[in-house]
This record gives sequence, C-alpha cells and structure tokens, in this order.
Amino acid sequence: MTRPTARPPKPTAAELDLLRVIWRLGPSTARELHKAVQAERPEVQPATVLRLLQVMHGKGLVVRDESQRSHVYAAAHARDALQTNLLDELIQKAFAGSGKALVMAALDGHVSERERDEIRRLLEDTETPATDASRGGRRHG
Repeated sequence: MTRPTARPPKPTAAELDLLRVIWRLGPSTARELHKAVQAERPEVQPATVLRLLQVMHGKGLVVRDESQRSHVYAAAHARDALQTNLLDELIQKAFAGSGKALVMAALDGHVSERERDEIRRLLEDTETPATDASRGGRRHG
C-alpha cells in the first residue's frame, strides 16, 4: 500500500468516522463511501466526502487507486495499527503512561456488567501456566 511509517497519522473525528466506513466496506469509490455515510447521516453531501478523502490522502490516511475513472480509496493503515497508536497517545497524555490507570478509568462506570464478565473471561484465558512461568516478560503498569 504505502511505505511504512513510524506512526500512522492522527485522524480528526470526521476522518476517523470515514475510516470506519472504509474499514467496513473495503476499497471503495467516493460515491460508494458517500452512500454508506449518508445512510447514517443524511445531511452529508458528496462534495464533503470527496474533500475529506482528498485531505486524508494528503495526510497519508488513505491510498488512492487512480487507474480507473472513479478513484478507489482504501485505508493506508490497518485498523489495529491506528487504534494502537491512538490508544498509546491517550495513555501517555491522559494517564501519565499507565495502562492500569486507563483500564481502571474505563471500568469505573464505562463498562456494563456483561462486558466485565467478558473481560474476566479474557483475562482468565490469557492466564495459562506458560504465561505464569514467564511473568518476567512484558508488563504495563
């Protein structure tokens, strides 16, 4: 797609909304993306989506295939990579680098009981004898 960079660029809220649509649909034309966005936000005009795609292309958030008459846009970075970058920035800025502080804040009123149960199961599933023996590895606090 594009050459690897140290960190994906930081999208604005509007850019992140459009990236979510691109990740869901896959490579798409501006018209296809507008149609998908308009299903949720009817007030959004085609020119707005096209301009946003042009800005995102300039920032390196999307790549553009210009081989056909209608350009096809795709995310330049995987969702996981961008989310990890945004999360790292949030942890550094808002929680003084503490992943534990982030988790504690998230659990305090932002997680349903069902989600807490899912989190417990995920934590239990990752606590295997093999990981217990290697506790000296990665730790975030």
